Amino acid sequence: MYLTSLPFFLFLISGIFCQYDYGGDPDFSYFFSMLELSSAVCAPECNCPITYPSAMYCDDLKLKSFPIIPKGIKYLYLRNNLLEGIEDNAFENVTDLEWLILDNNQLKNSNIKGKVFAKLKNLKKLHINHNNLTEVVGPLPSTLDDLQLTHNQISKITPNTLEGLVNLTVIHLQHNELTEGTLSGVFKGLKSLLYLDLSNNKLTKLPTGLPNNLLMLYFDNNQITGIPDQYFQDLKVLQFLRLSHNKLTDSGIPSNVFNISSLVELDLSYNQLKSIPTVNEHLENYYLQVNEITKFSVNSFCKVVGILAYSRVSHLRLDGNNITRADLPQEMYNCLRVATEISLK
Repeated sequence: MYLTSLPFFLFLISGIFCQYDYGGDPDFSYFFSMLELSSAVCAPECNCPITYPSAMYCDDLKLKSFPIIPKGIKYLYLRNNLLEGIEDNAFENVTDLEWLILDNNQLKNSNIKGKVFAKLKNLKKLHINHNNLTEVVGPLPSTLDDLQLTHNQISKITPNTLEGLVNLTVIHLQHNELTEGTLSGVFKGLKSLLYLDLSNNKLTKLPTGLPNNLLMLYFDNNQITGIPDQYFQDLKVLQFLRLSHNKLTDSGIPSNVFNISSLVELDLSYNQLKSIPTVNEHLENYYLQVNEITKFSVNSFCKVVGILAYSRVSHLRLDGNNITRADLPQEMYNCLRVATEISLK
């Protein structure tokens, strides 16, 4: 909506920045500050660009309380301030707010009053990264599609906090204090959820009750030692799975647990594996660096080898293991015939 209203040169500039801003919010405040744009309908301490009047930028102002938010604002940025709480009436003028970005403040659950988020009936994005939360905020409106609560101290998700969020597609919960007992079942019923990141928490086991529509699932940097048999059997469309920097061993991995036909990328690097887990022939990127692997088994990639039967792996990392090129069997080259990179050193 916004990009189509920009002059063409700004469209090109924003395209360059978006190319390198993976997973972040479009931040146009830099462009507008350069152009010294302003709007008459705005909190005096904030910036509301003329060409994007429904956005209000209140970043880096050392605010300890919320500014008065005029009607018509739909995209509100309050990053890098000193906010510790949110009053129940903070958004009374803008109940149609769509984006609320509160990264890098000092917000605590005890200082977030009432059902302040539930009142925002059109809210789609809620980002409270790098704050002092100890549990997932709620209740939340059913319109929400993007929830980011990274780099907090969250160790609790109250049952039913995420219930009814039928539009939620993205959840970022990395860098918190979550355990598997806290998570089990809390994502069940999120029928639109595609992306779930639980990296850098305190998981020793995988949580139960994940929605079966997930495309991307990340568990990096936990303390997971094993995977239950058939754990991924209901995740029929899963494409990206990351379990690097855990404590996985051969005995903790059932023989075909990663034989997932939809899987495109699997990251098992920085674990304690001595053999290569079996994967489906459709896997394209396989990361196994820094384990304890001593043997290359073709059967881990190909059940049979033929004209149409071969592995689609194009990138395979085995560096940081106890295996050399001399350990690679000759039949590997028929199985991995499309591989463009096999790293051993």
